[in-house]
Order: sequence, then structure tokens, then C-alpha cells
Amino acid sequence: TGKCFYTFRGHSAEIVCLSFNPQSTLLATGSMDTTAKLWDVEKGEEVATLNGHSAEIIALSFNTTGDRIITGSFDHTVAVWDVGTGRLLHTLIGHRGEISSAQFNWDCSLIVTGSMDKTCMLWDAVTGTHVATLAAHSKEVLDVCFDYAGQRIATASADGSARVYNAGTKQCIAKLEGHEDEISKVS
Repeated sequence: TGKCFYTFRGHSAEIVCLSFNPQSTLLATGSMDTTAKLWDVEKGEEVATLNGHSAEIIALSFNTTGDRIITGSFDHTVAVWDVGTGRLLHTLIGHRGEISSAQFNWDCSLIVTGSMDKTCMLWDAVTGTHVATLAAHSKEVLDVCFDYAGQRIATASADGSARVYNAGTKQCIAKLEGHEDEISKVS
């Protein structure tokens, strides 16, 4: 019908990213105001405000079960949150530049992050510990993702290339070249 059911208001600056949880019952928004908010889609109400970053949030993603969400910030960190309580579970520290993207793998065991520091990092999603750094790009990593099986990782970079890695061995299995400028998204 195209009818607008709710207008969510509460951020004090622009909303930069948003995502539905897998059940489509919550909407998460990330903002230049350094917060993320969780909204009840059916009621049109704010459920939680996720405070913990010191700079704008430009990436967020739910895990496949919907009980965790990650937020990536220009403060160089990624935060792992409990969706039910809004509690900060882990802060992933290691990147030396702004976070560009972050995603859980399908079984919720790993998190992949991309950064303006030209690297992609893997993290244990349960403990928050660093697993590996993939550092083959010559410019910023603008986007990262897992394949649906969680066995491969793809990266997109400002250097005009995309790479595919084996998530188990952490080895680059394909270097995709041919674009004349940066690659901003990969899926």
C-alpha cells in the first residue's frame, strides 16, 4: 500500500545505517550521534539505546538468530551487544582506522570487520578475541562479507580489487581485478 506506519524519532543526528533483525520484529539504526537504537516495528517504539562508541556508527548487523548485534564506528572499534538487554558484551579493538563494515557468519561463531586501515579482521563472536588479520589490500577496505556457508570471506577495496579468502585457512583464494576505481560493496 505504501502507507507509512511509523516514523522513528530519537537520534540527535543523521541515521547512517539500518537493518532489520532476522524476525523482522526489530529495526536497528546507527547514527552520527554515536548511538544505535533498537525499535519495535509493530509498536513503533524505541526498545533500547546502545551507548558505547565515541564516534559515529556507520555499520551494524544482526546475527542470524537475532540475539546479538554488532556496531562498527569511526572510533576504530566494533561493539557486540546483547539484543534482549541492550548490554555491551565485547568491544573489538585492533583496527587502526575507521570501521567500514562488519558482519557475523551464518552460525554466529565469527565476526568479520573491514576498516579504512586497509585490513579485514576476523574475531571469535563468542569471546570477542582476535582470530586473524587479512592485510592484502593497498587501500581502504570498504566492505566485507561472509558467504552463506561461512566458509569464505569477500573484501571490497578502494584499490579497485576484491578478494576472496578461505575462512578456515585465512588464505586468499581469489584476487578479483578489473574495475577502474574503488569497489564499495561486495555480496
